Amino acid sequence: MKFFIDTANLEQIKEAQDLGVLDGVTTNPSLMAKEGISGQENILNHYKAICDIVDGDVSAEVIATTYDEMITEGEALAALNAKIVVKVPMIKDGIKAIKYFSNKGIKTNCTLVFSAGQALLAAKAGATYVSPFIGRLDDISVDGLALIEEIRLIYDNYAFETQILAASVRHSAHILGCAKLGADVMTGPLSAMLSLLKHPLTDSGLAQFLADYSKAAGK
Repeated sequence: MKFFIDTANLEQIKEAQDLGVLDGVTTNPSLMAKEGISGQENILNHYKAICDIVDGDVSAEVIATTYDEMITEGEALAALNAKIVVKVPMIKDGIKAIKYFSNKGIKTNCTLVFSAGQALLAAKAGATYVSPFIGRLDDISVDGLALIEEIRLIYDNYAFETQILAASVRHSAHILGCAKLGADVMTGPLSAMLSLLKHPLTDSGLAQFLADYSKAAGK
């Protein structure tokens, strides 16, 4: 399973990259705003800076909601760097735009997916990635991981090449659940990735090893 980090914070992206497990980045206008990035030129330059850090795909989201505007904006984003994946919302014009980009060889990420039917449409249109938001489903008492399972079954039934990019991942249980169900990618905060490192027996075991070493070394 690929690990993407969901942020626009360059320091966190660098930390995840240095960890050696980062495969890509997803971001959006909200995450850009959180980092104080505003203005079209600044946003485009920030995407370039992210691409300079990571080796894998970088999802850059269109703001437009109409077909023609999405095409114009998406082509401009794709021209920034070969790593850019154009992030398109799950709406009627978004599906049309995904088909256009697919025919042009431009990678896409269909975002704001909350049902298997939406994921099926995105795959039919040729999306590179589909992003079901599992954390937001959990927020309304719907099992987000169950959606991953549904999409995996449908995609396997018809050998769709669209990758399941589990989004709105909040914690280690989400990551492990996605891994068990066969999600191709997970995207979440750095804290969720680092949480996989933690286990109390690892901490206590290491403390014991170090204590035993100090005794043996006469320290």
